[in-house]
Amino acid sequence: MKYDVYIGLEVHLQLSTKTKAFCSCGTVFGEAPNSQTCPVCLGLPGALPVLNKEVLTSAIKVALALDCSIAERMKFDRKNYYYPDLPKNFQISQYDKPLSYDGHLDITIGGKEKRIGVKRVHIEEDAGKLFHKADYSLVDYNRTGTPLLEIVSEPDMSSPEEAYAYLATLKSVLKYLDVSDCNMEEGSLRCDANISLNRKGSGKLGTKTELKNMNSFKWVRSALEYEINRQSEILDDGGKITQETRLWNADKAVTISMRTKEEAHDYRYFPEPDLVPFSVSRELVDEVKRAIPELPKERMARFVSQYAIPAYDASVLTQEKKAADFFEEAVRIHSNPKGISNWIMGTLNAILNEKRLDIDRTKLLPANLALMVKMIDDGAISAKIGKEMLLEMVDTGESPDVLVEKKGLRQISDAGALEGIIDKIIKENERSVSDYKSGKKNALAHLVGQIMKDTKGRANPKTVNEILLKKLEG
Repeated sequence: MKYDVYIGLEVHLQLSTKTKAFCSCGTVFGEAPNSQTCPVCLGLPGALPVLNKEVLTSAIKVALALDCSIAERMKFDRKNYYYPDLPKNFQISQYDKPLSYDGHLDITIGGKEKRIGVKRVHIEEDAGKLFHKADYSLVDYNRTGTPLLEIVSEPDMSSPEEAYAYLATLKSVLKYLDVSDCNMEEGSLRCDANISLNRKGSGKLGTKTELKNMNSFKWVRSALEYEINRQSEILDDGGKITQETRLWNADKAVTISMRTKEEAHDYRYFPEPDLVPFSVSRELVDEVKRAIPELPKERMARFVSQYAIPAYDASVLTQEKKAADFFEEAVRIHSNPKGISNWIMGTLNAILNEKRLDIDRTKLLPANLALMVKMIDDGAISAKIGKEMLLEMVDTGESPDVLVEKKGLRQISDAGALEGIIDKIIKENERSVSDYKSGKKNALAHLVGQIMKDTKGRANPKTVNEILLKKLEG
């Protein structure tokens, strides 16, 4: 391509606090419309906002996890604009003195690490929600005043794949911090993207467009791919890019112009007079820092070092905290990290994907997975039986040893017992025996398959192969 691509992302994260940012109203999703409101979040005359301390500490936690500097002095501002879901006609946000600035997040793309700058993390409040009907609209102010963090990256990403990796990595960090459920369907995690193109090697940003209305990482990637093509074609034809806000239409897979882009002065920011500028004590920052848990990157490095598993395994296992916790608990019970890792990343993940479940939403216990892997390692059951059992364990929470006894699944390793079965299969499959002896080695697999079928997968494959080869070549 003839152009350099510059992508920056603005992530809006709804914090999981019990009360709103500046009042004591609840924040429960799905409550009756307008049941969680008060004069403060509705902006009624005389109502005064008070900052929720949990919002501040959660915000500091996120900022520190992204290696941001915490401002020595910060303030809140009024961002003025009119919209029907904004009863005050302004949003309390932070403009020129935000909570934090100059951080970064490292992503892995194509096997290489890349550092993406985080320009700032600041606190603001959310607006309400409109519901458009055929010929009228309804408004629910329950969401008004719920706490948001705006996490603004530098335009350091140069492809939709990098933007996707940034969002996935950021979400993983935020989930480890346990400050938000990051539920995109309920709007807890939203993303706007800024994108511009310029002549390759110019080193300067082009005129940007802002993309909104993207409710999934997949949509972000698709919208950016579309916008790169759209802007490239305009520039190829000698045209100019209009600075504007565009909406992503997922049904038609296109971006649509929404409005020309506002500049900061359009919002007529001014200091929020009801919330005075303030400083955060070093003691509070240190206290929050001590409460930050081991994050995915550090945990991944520890998994490689402590459990001697490949970096790829460690990266997959540590992406979700609950999966990493599950793995560690299982390994504590049966010390076969690679074996347990293989089962989590392979069969178990396939089952979870099919059932659209998270690992902590099943009845499978880490101890039962560990016991199942141990039974396979000890030769008590085959891996094939293990796969069949795992599906039932996910659904019922049944212990593998109970299932084995209940269903008679214990592996047949006794050579005497297997010899009779193998002789029967040889007798019933003379053609395959003849093919093998004439040099068609694939015939062996057919014979083994018939033996496994006859024993319902319980025959020990290693013992079967040894006996079968001895009989065919003896």
